[in-house]
Amino acid sequence: MRILIAEDERRAMRGLKNLITSISEQYEVVAEASNGRQALELIQVVKPDVVFTDLKMPYMDGMSLIKASQAAGISAQYVIVTAYEEFEAAREAIVLGVKDYLVKPITYDEVFDLMKRLEKKKGEHNSDEIVRLKERYPDVHPLVIKCLNFIEKGYGSKINQKDLAENLGISQEYLCYLFNKEMGETFSKFVKNYRIEAAKKLLLAGYPKDELPYHVGFSDPKYFNKVFRETVGMSVSEYLEENKR
Repeated sequence: MRILIAEDERRAMRGLKNLITSISEQYEVVAEASNGRQALELIQVVKPDVVFTDLKMPYMDGMSLIKASQAAGISAQYVIVTAYEEFEAAREAIVLGVKDYLVKPITYDEVFDLMKRLEKKKGEHNSDEIVRLKERYPDVHPLVIKCLNFIEKGYGSKINQKDLAENLGISQEYLCYLFNKEMGETFSKFVKNYRIEAAKKLLLAGYPKDELPYHVGFSDPKYFNKVFRETVGMSVSEYLEENKR
């Protein structure tokens, strides 16, 4: 597993690196960054499996780093490293798809348990991939291809169209126009349908129904069930029953 650590405190970075690498030879820290801007550049070059990021860093904070990485279509798991007083901010990162965090001071047992969870999630992610959108829509505008890459990698987290447009260097209005023109439907509708497509695949693979809405980017299970029924034409339970035959 390839790991990048973004931490502006040298002692904290060295300590975390030593903990991670002492657990298993399979855990390789491929890059270290002392600020968010440097981390973003390295992430795009080394493409790590896991990014550990402090919340407070020079030039770009941890939240902004995660948003920018996701908008660039980087497929990685993100772990927030935070001091106790920043705990609430770490909780907010959940909307970005951040599932794990470490509170300083960090212990060996905490890192050991975390790395095992990340390994399991990496396996789940590899098993729930659906058809690559770039292959499904090879002839669309290059900017739309970048949008599709982002949707494919980030559909399980909150997708902010404004932030995506900014990272692409265009206005939100132009992004809406271009996506609609190339894809024949709005950005938000496409994302919603893609999430339901992913949900169907996960359901048939045995993914827990109670956890599914959050895994595919819905924060409200009732709304997920409503969208699923509208899109598929039957409820989640009916879909499962229909496809067991």
